[in-house]
Amino acid sequence: MLITKTIDDFKNARKDLNGTIGFVPTMGALHKGHLNLIQRAKEENDHVIVSIFVNPTQFLEGEDLEKYPKKEVADKEICKLAGVDILFMPTSDAMYEGDELKIIAPKIRGYVLDGHNRPGHFDGMLQIVMKLLNLTNADMAYFGKKDAQQLSLISQMVKNYFLKTVIVPCDIVRDIDGLALSSRNIYLTKEERTNALSIPSALQKASQMIIAGERNTENIKNSMIDILNKNVNNIDYVEIVNRDFKNINEIEIKNTIILVAAKVGQTRLIDNLWV
Repeated sequence: MLITKTIDDFKNARKDLNGTIGFVPTMGALHKGHLNLIQRAKEENDHVIVSIFVNPTQFLEGEDLEKYPKKEVADKEICKLAGVDILFMPTSDAMYEGDELKIIAPKIRGYVLDGHNRPGHFDGMLQIVMKLLNLTNADMAYFGKKDAQQLSLISQMVKNYFLKTVIVPCDIVRDIDGLALSSRNIYLTKEERTNALSIPSALQKASQMIIAGERNTENIKNSMIDILNKNVNNIDYVEIVNRDFKNINEIEIKNTIILVAAKVGQTRLIDNLWV
C-alpha cells in the first residue's frame, strides 16, 4: 500500500493503477462501517483508493473540528490489511487555497434537515467530494446510507456536473446492540451509549408500525419522538421524506426515508431507515 500526502505524489501513484478504481472517502477513525465500504470497493474493482481528510469547510463554528477523532496509526493498518492500493492523507493546505471557487448546495434539498440546522455544511462537503472525485478519477465511489442527505446531494452533483464516477450507496452497518457505527460514538460515556439506543429503537418502532399497516407519517413521528424524549438531550429532527427529500403525509413504500438527528450528551448522532 502506498501512502501519499501531496497532490503530486498522489497523481504519480494514481498513474500506475490500471483497471477500474473504487474510491472510499473518509475522515478517518475508521470502523467496521468504513471497512465494509472498502471491502465492497475491493470486490467490485481492480484497485481501491481510500482518502482520510477531516475537511474543515464542512464544520461550522463551535462544532468538533479540532477534537474530531484521529487514529492515524490504526487507520493505516486497517487500510493495509484490507488491501487498499493507495491511502491519500492530504493536509488542508494541499486541498485548499485562499480564494477558491465554491460549490453551493441546491436551494431545496440542500437546505432542509441537516442543511437547515447546519447552514453551509453541505457546501463544504460537496466541495471536497468534487475535488476528491476529480483527483481519483474513480469509476465507483462508495458512501454509506447513514448520511442519507449527503448521499443524495453527492449523487445529484455527479449527475448535474456529468462526472464519470458511479456513486454506490451502501447499507448502514450497526454494532451488536443496534447503534449505527459512527466515528463520533467514541465520545459517548457508558450511560450515554445506553441512552443512544433509543435512536435505533425509535426507528425500529417506525418499522413495526409500517409493517402493521400504519401509513400516516405524523402518527409514526409522534411514536418515535415519545421514545427519543426519554433518553436524548435534544432532538434536532425526526422527519419522514421521500427520496427527493420532500415531506410526505403518507408512507410511500420503496420511496421513503425516515431520519433522526439527536444529541446524546454533547454528541450529535444521526440515523435513518429506508422504507
